[in-house]
Amino acid sequence: MSDAAHHSKAAAEPTGAYAHARRVGNVLYLAGIGPRQRGTKVIPGVVLDAAGNVASYDIEAQVRSSFENVRIVLEESGFAWNEIVDMTVFMTDLRRDFATFNKLFGEYFAETATSPTRTSMEVSRLPQAGNAPINFEVKVIAAKA
Repeated sequence: MSDAAHHSKAAAEPTGAYAHARRVGNVLYLAGIGPRQRGTKVIPGVVLDAAGNVASYDIEAQVRSSFENVRIVLEESGFAWNEIVDMTVFMTDLRRDFATFNKLFGEYFAETATSPTRTSMEVSRLPQAGNAPINFEVKVIAAKA
């Protein structure tokens, strides 16, 4: 199998000069993927106040949007959602958001016998990738049998 970087034409643009994913043999390594939609500066689920500060955010909207970006990168790279073997999750407030994320994880990976391994961690901040800092980012490894 080839060793190649992948730059998606449909998922949100990276916030820096890096590829969305890199394939090495039968393994695909995705960069951290956040919730922004391609071509926009809007973070789904974020509400800004009049001064441009974050008034509130919806973690479910950010998780769903991030997972959609992951799905796009996987499919463009010739991989499928069910080939995800490992996931690292970054959140800015585990106490507030973990239960919601865990519920969504169970929805997206209903078959526990084939669900990926997962590490979840709280970080003090994630990149400002649009109109506001994001509150969720996911890093994925997928593999073909």
